[in-house]
This record gives sequence, C-alpha cells and structure tokens, in this order.
Amino acid sequence: MVATLSPALFDQVEEALKDVVDPELGVNVVDLGLIYDLGWDDENNALIISMTLTSAGCPLTDVLEEQTAEALDGIVEAFRINWVWMPPWGPERITDDGRDMMRAIGFAI
Repeated sequence: MVATLSPALFDQVEEALKDVVDPELGVNVVDLGLIYDLGWDDENNALIISMTLTSAGCPLTDVLEEQTAEALDGIVEAFRINWVWMPPWGPERITDDGRDMMRAIGFAI
C-alpha cells in the first residue's frame, strides 16, 4: 500500500529532485512538471515517484534514474520510479520557475 509522505519528507524529496535535470531541456524534473506524485511504500520501505517524460519515446530513463539515485542519496534508503503516461505531459504542467528557466535558455514559452 502506498501512503502519503509526511510534509517534511515531501519537501525534502521535492527539493532534492530539483537536482534531477532533463538532459534534453536542461530544466529540472520538478519545475518541468514531470513529477505527478510522491508516495511511500510501507511494505518495501521505499519512496514511490510517479513520474512522466516529455515524450513516451524518450530514451533517457536510465539517465534520470541515475540522477534521481544521486539526488536522493542520504534522504531515503530506497526508491522506485513508477513511469506514468496518462495523463500525458503537457507544457501547462511547467511551473513559473520552470518557465523562467526555459526562457533563459532560449525557449519561447
């Protein structure tokens, strides 16, 4: 069963995941709106990250999983990424900070 994270752990994980940068766009996965949900698997004592990609055919899942492991080191013992495709990602999910970052690197958004 997946439980809700405590507010403190949620904030810590979300902040750490800002170090995980989409290699194609150069913006972190949190501000891109790629993180759909964070939960806790009590049975396996692991963080569950429901995450999507900007496109279903993206070949960079391994890179993102490695970055996630590095970002969460010392915060959680174990995690699992649950790749989610529905609803599909769209630019409306990008945060205001993410939009500022994308404009700074030349995207017209």
